[in-house]
Amino acid sequence: MSVKRMTKGARPHSLGAFKPVGHVVVALPSDELARQAMRALVDAGFDDDDVMFITAEEEGAQMRHMLGHASQLAGFGYEVTLMRRYQQLAGEGCGWLLVYAPDTPHAERVAEVVKRFDARLAERYHWLVVEDLI
Repeated sequence: MSVKRMTKGARPHSLGAFKPVGHVVVALPSDELARQAMRALVDAGFDDDDVMFITAEEEGAQMRHMLGHASQLAGFGYEVTLMRRYQQLAGEGCGWLLVYAPDTPHAERVAEVVKRFDARLAERYHWLVVEDLI
């Protein structure tokens, strides 16, 4: 199966749980630091289309919506636990990046860059697992 870049209007999910396979989800301490990290990722070779900026407010609203509509079966999965964590971090004012990173070298480059901006988390989504990068 191929992995496609996400857009804000098309956030992939499985059983109602957020599931952006081939992407790294990054939480940074503020929207401003997320914007700075986004520019650094583009400087590090990612295309503009590879890096999506999401404000704390947008992420919080999206996670509230998705958690309210997730299947009961999804409640047993790690993805729902992560969605709750994302909602909490958004409530604390964290800015977000969703980075298209379809392979290990791209994911490692994301982790390397976002660490410089004090990322609170960086999660790489695979088909069956979610990998913590920092």
